[in-house]
Amino acid sequence: MGFEPPQRLVRALGEMYGDGAAAEWLDHLPTLTEQAIDAAGPDLTVERVAAPGGRSALVLLVRQADGTPAALKIAPPRAEPEQERAALAHWNGWGAVKLLDAPDLDASGALLLERLHHEVSLRSLPEAKALLEAAGTVRRLWVEPPAGHPFETVAERTGRQTEGMRAAAAADPELAPLVDAALAARTELIEGSPELLLLHGNFRQSKVLSGERAPWLTVGPEPLVGERAYDLARLVRDRVEDLIASPGGPVTARRRVKKLAESLEVEQARLHGWTLFRAVESGTRALAEGRRQMGEVNLEFAGWL
Repeated sequence: MGFEPPQRLVRALGEMYGDGAAAEWLDHLPTLTEQAIDAAGPDLTVERVAAPGGRSALVLLVRQADGTPAALKIAPPRAEPEQERAALAHWNGWGAVKLLDAPDLDASGALLLERLHHEVSLRSLPEAKALLEAAGTVRRLWVEPPAGHPFETVAERTGRQTEGMRAAAAADPELAPLVDAALAARTELIEGSPELLLLHGNFRQSKVLSGERAPWLTVGPEPLVGERAYDLARLVRDRVEDLIASPGGPVTARRRVKKLAESLEVEQARLHGWTLFRAVESGTRALAEGRRQMGEVNLEFAGWL
């Protein structure tokens, strides 16, 4: 199958994995795609590549043998598609895109999913409405994880992230106070974690798409287990560029923490702490990847908190 992967995907993979590793996977992508198509079923019809698509995987719009529209998602091994498969299977369409039955795909790492309207996310709605719909969607995902689950914990994931944060502070001492505050918040939060629920891991407005089976369904989980406040913290930072450009940005950011905490019955102090940690971690990681503007935006947001 001849195609050009969306440039958004090419750029994002280079940022996340380095140009060399990204180029190697992209060179093999045509072969991986053919193998996934064959494994998904002999009568699968490929319509086109979803563009601009996501930042971590290639998505093909396809039709099954009976004409049912679907989406075939092909991700690099580093994206851990088997983790996404396990989470989607456990949710079984409850608040999330439904994983379709294609047993031969299991070994390939590709996912056959119900097709959503990939061009319509919650970001298409006014901010207040988008936050309301997002809150209603994410609460459906917070369920008990399956027995013997393969997911890491919030403590494990954030523990790995602290190394990069400390390195950023060592390279730029001006970042040290903010990094120290974020690390201190994490330590306190981890020691008193109140629950172990299945979380999306990267929940934000752009991860919630319009569907036929339900008005809004979540895609692209990076699943882990832990407390709801961690999952909600990324949503607080949504549309951060708009907040930075607004003279009332700091007040709006703190109001979001309070409003989301109250609407989803999450302790406000815990949501505040995880929002700070995740903003600083995202900011320092963006700087390390050469995305200076995004790094500075996230760190400015963290400073408001």
